[in-house]
Amino acid sequence: MKDAIQSLINKQRQYFYSGETKSIEFRKEQLSKLKDAIKHHEKDILEAVRKDLNKGEYEAFLTEIGFLYNEIKDTLRNIDYWATPRKEKTPLTHFGGKSYVYKEPYGVTLIISPWNYPFQLAMGPLIGALSAGNTAIIKPSEFTPNTSGVIRDLIASTFPEKYVAVVEGDAEASKALLEEKVDYIFFTGSTQVGKKVMEAASKHLTPVTLELGGKSPAIIMDDANLKIAAKRIVWGKFINAGQTCVAPDYILVHEKRRRKFLKLLMHYTKKWFDEEARKKRVYPKIINEKHVDRLVSMIDEEKVFYGGGSDRENRFVEPTIMMDVNMNDKIMAEEIFGPILPIIFYKYDYEIVEIVRERPNPLALYLFTESKENEKMILSNLSFGGGCVNDTIMHLATPYLPFGGVGESGMGAYHGKASFDTFTHEKSILKQPTSFDLPIRYSQSQTSLKTLRKMWE
Repeated sequence: MKDAIQSLINKQRQYFYSGETKSIEFRKEQLSKLKDAIKHHEKDILEAVRKDLNKGEYEAFLTEIGFLYNEIKDTLRNIDYWATPRKEKTPLTHFGGKSYVYKEPYGVTLIISPWNYPFQLAMGPLIGALSAGNTAIIKPSEFTPNTSGVIRDLIASTFPEKYVAVVEGDAEASKALLEEKVDYIFFTGSTQVGKKVMEAASKHLTPVTLELGGKSPAIIMDDANLKIAAKRIVWGKFINAGQTCVAPDYILVHEKRRRKFLKLLMHYTKKWFDEEARKKRVYPKIINEKHVDRLVSMIDEEKVFYGGGSDRENRFVEPTIMMDVNMNDKIMAEEIFGPILPIIFYKYDYEIVEIVRERPNPLALYLFTESKENEKMILSNLSFGGGCVNDTIMHLATPYLPFGGVGESGMGAYHGKASFDTFTHEKSILKQPTSFDLPIRYSQSQTSLKTLRKMWE
């Protein structure tokens, strides 16, 4: 495997050096090819995701494919502007000169994608890599083999491997790829594995983007619209059976709103996800039995308000609500990444900040309030990757907002222009005239020193 990977990277590097990938027209053509290929393979993608995760057609299109069409459309519309060298101001000390920032691709990029949104989270970064003029190697997750196979076939039938290639395999394949020198690494996955990726990248000083996770809170203030909060939290939590990096991980709700909020939360969970409702809609499976075991071990039966059932053989965990949870419970020790929703009640607003700060910076935060003062208090006092006021999840579905984490929830961002910027090195260039040459830089006189002081101080 090592020799094959080295050969592939060398092949892509030589192709990148040919300069062909840098042409804006070439980039547009390849992005259009990618979109056409996704459309051509759409049925195969939907079927593969159904086999791997039991996602229904509506949810699969919404979360795996539709977003990509919009992302490509936005990129094609704006790439000419994004790629144009940017003229900057030039200080008086550089009189006569002109300053520019050139947008330059890195070269050979490596995209390691996860299993929870196996198609979208492989193709999303690829759009950024190709729009910036790079080549790309994609390593899909081995836990979703059907989707991995579709990605392999789609890419192989659309692009030569010297430009875009797919390397399949388990963790050893990822390790082998990370041992080689590439020019940029984009990783989506757990914080634990993200640390290993960063360690491997450090050996070659390779720049990285890490899209990780964390315990993302949903905060229900005293003045919140409880009906809207309950609907949007239930939808955001249980989509993909909770296997979403930005799913609400736990709820903080004011104790005065406790009874009404719990009633609404259970109402919408039953309406959309009880046994009868699940017969009418496709409910995704947990990725494997190991994760079913992990999730079941987090459920404290004494604190279950709704749900709690599971079926290991069918990789099923019932949408579950736990109440009266405290920070020492097992459910609060790590990111849940499944359909279990713990609720913590608070009495005073200052407790919110204290509770969230006890954990590493989350990838997302969701605030439900009708007050600008509450909004300012939370947004200005807590650090998190991104989020919503009076909604969940939807901030990542717009190409106009950079999506990424902070601290242990990740580094770097993408989507829309942020994707182009992530895979682009900004190369600063100062152009100086030769028609004249100011003598002040060569002089060491007191007069020249005074002049410099006036210019800089």
